[in-house]
Formats: sequence, structure tokens, C-alpha cells
Amino acid sequence: MLEVKEVSKTFADFEAVKGISFQANRGEVLGFLGPNGAGKSTTMKVITGFLDPSGGEALICGKSITTERKEAQRFIGYAPENAPLYDEMYVREFLTFIARMREIESERIPDRLKEVLTMCSLNEVAFQKIETLSKGYKRRVSLAQALIHDPKVLILDEPTDGLDPNQKHDMRELIRKLAKEKCILISTHILEEVEEICDRCIIIGEGKKLFEGAPHDLKSKSNKGKIQDVFRAITLKTNVSGVSL
Repeated sequence: MLEVKEVSKTFADFEAVKGISFQANRGEVLGFLGPNGAGKSTTMKVITGFLDPSGGEALICGKSITTERKEAQRFIGYAPENAPLYDEMYVREFLTFIARMREIESERIPDRLKEVLTMCSLNEVAFQKIETLSKGYKRRVSLAQALIHDPKVLILDEPTDGLDPNQKHDMRELIRKLAKEKCILISTHILEEVEEICDRCIIIGEGKKLFEGAPHDLKSKSNKGKIQDVFRAITLKTNVSGVSL
């Protein structure tokens, strides 16, 4: 469903992403890890068509994000970190607007609204203005807009950032449910999240892919079974006691 081929992105003299390649399929949650500034968000913006790649290609359900952008984006649901929302709009009003922008048939919009409001636990705030919502609810609204057109590929940038423990639990449970029918790519810096919900993970640093494999493969590299130690060793390119790379 998602195929990334040697994607690179350069800004002036700075190469933010350096030839990254990977694949992800339906029913899979792929974790995208790396320290701040590693190139995670930039890669996601290229995959979703918000930035043009300097090199390489991304295919969404077989459609090129560069040469068939509109067709490819029909298959994508994207919730960026700190996603901009129209604060003056009511939740239901905003989601209706997004549904129309996504060219959903008018007769189908009420059913889609009902589904995503329930799925994202937004029914009780459906008629509140977005500006009155907590950060946790705003993240749910962001996820709901990404789901309104029932995309096959869901791309989430730091989906639990800033949420309290209960909200994080609810968001992770929802991602698990969605993964049964979709291909999901999430970027995160929360390592426990990778262990809980990801089938595979990719670690990048300084714009390069440094590791790809299952979370248990990552943990197995540490004598103490600590994924944090392995992550540190890989991203800092240092020898860490008890870690075998």
C-alpha cells in the first residue's frame, strides 16, 4: 500500500532526508523513530505530497505522489503534528467542511460524520467550537478529519504528543483498531508506544535510515532488554554497555 523509494529532500545546502526507502502494508503499524531533527516530519510531508522530493519517489496504493498527486492523496489520511484547525468552527461543522473538500457525496456525509464522531469519541463535543477544546480533544478532531474519507493509508505525526496518560491509552487503542483495515505510519519519540502498537519500526538519524525491524528485534540487541539503550546507541552511533549492534 505504501512504498517509499530512495526519497531525499534538500533545503538550500541542507540535506534533510537522504535516500530513505521502506514499505508498509494493510494491517500493519509502522513506527517511524528518531531524535528531533532526524527528518521524520519532512519525510512524512514528502510522502503526503506537502513537499516535493528532491529525489526518489513515494507510491500510495500504486499511485505516484509526485506525478499522480490528487489520485494518491485520495488514499491518504494525514494528521500532522500540531495540525492547524479552524478554531472558530464547531467540531461537526469543521468535519462536514473537510468531507466536502474530500469530495464525499452529500448523501454519504451524515453517515461518515456519525462514524468518525463515534470512533474518535467526539459526540459530546460535536457542537462545541474547536477553540474551546482541550489539547486531547483537538488531537481527536485532527484524527477525525484524517479518517473522514475512510483512507487506506493513515499517516500520523506524533499522535499522542501532549496527551495525558488516559488520552494516550485511548489513542493507542484506537490506532490498534484502525490497523486491522488500514496501513498506518506513525512517527513518535515515545519508545513505549513502539512496543505497544507497532509491528515494525524504522529508526532514522541525520536523514538516514539506521534500523528497520520488529520492536522485539530491537530489544534483543540489549542484554537488559531495554529498547531505550538500543535506540540511544543507534542514533548517537556510540557503544553502549550491554548493546550489541
